[in-house]
Amino acid sequence: MKKSIRVLMFAGLFVVLASFIWKSSTETNTSFNPQSENETITIGNQVWMKRNLDVTTFSNGEAIIEAKTKEEWDRAGREGKPAWCYYENNPENGKKFGKLYNWYAVKSTKGLCPKGWHIPTDKEWSTMVDKIGGKDVAGKKIKTTSGWKASGTNGDNSIGLSIVPGGYRDNETTFTNNGVTGYYWSSSEYLKVNAWSRTFTYNNDYAVRYVYYKEDGLSCRCVKD
Repeated sequence: MKKSIRVLMFAGLFVVLASFIWKSSTETNTSFNPQSENETITIGNQVWMKRNLDVTTFSNGEAIIEAKTKEEWDRAGREGKPAWCYYENNPENGKKFGKLYNWYAVKSTKGLCPKGWHIPTDKEWSTMVDKIGGKDVAGKKIKTTSGWKASGTNGDNSIGLSIVPGGYRDNETTFTNNGVTGYYWSSSEYLKVNAWSRTFTYNNDYAVRYVYYKEDGLSCRCVKD
């Protein structure tokens, strides 16, 4: 009888432990509530997340490489492997700006965004920008009201998308422009070595369409499927 009780107790403990491990491995990709008005914003026919992506796993639960050193970041880019980092490898920056991802993470079939969401295409970015008035004025309407480089150059965030100046990591592993510019990937390739993005900076109201090397580290937003 005592042996049976021990077996049952062990089995129960195993189930609880397995449940905890599963939750721990997946919650970083599903920690937001898509039904909450504090988490999403509807712009036209699109639903966007209000904050930068901040996950360490793909939607299938598989871990994404954190490239802390210059060597690790360079290797991931050269080998075409998904990677992420904090700006200047400082977790405190992650609390404000989320993580920076290379484009190989963006395009992974494992799913960088939570299930039911995806990184916007170049066309989807354009659709959103056009909906709120066009590329010459869109930046002001979606940039946060504080946190940008100089007084008087913040956005008014009248749309509520809360774009932040997270800076970026270039393909030569240099961090730059935190507090100055927000760089956001699209999922659309331009050339074999480049992909489209949108950038927003402290000293104008533009939403700039530009290309960056796939090895660069940019911020990400997700839009609903």
